[in-house]
Amino acid sequence: QVQLVESGGGLVQPGGSLRLSCAPSGRTSSRSTMGWFRQAPGKEREFLAVINWSGSSTDYAVSVKGRFTISRDNAKSTVYLQMNSMKPEDTAVYCCATASYWLPGTIWTAADFGSWGRGTQVTVTS
Repeated sequence: QVQLVESGGGLVQPGGSLRLSCAPSGRTSSRSTMGWFRQAPGKEREFLAVINWSGSSTDYAVSVKGRFTISRDNAKSTVYLQMNSMKPEDTAVYCCATASYWLPGTIWTAADFGSWGRGTQVTVTS
């Protein structure tokens, strides 16, 4: 399995922005669908966004649609999550993961994804 490493987390004020990055720790030729999830203390892992290998298709959870944007740079083997208009309820550990397929209309859950990163902490507070 691919080892994924997230970065870019930190402390941000409400209304602020952060950009997370996710990249494999080694070289990979994997053409994977990539997703972002988050998990807050005491809560289940929550799907946020997914992007297909070419970057031509994306999907978002209702809770973040319009505020978060997923993108990828395959030349750098990196997937990004741009987070804007952040709220205290966005506080969580954010993880990226790979999926081996893309099916339009999929209701994405953690079960669709294989390799996971360890996550990066995002804290939204004034």
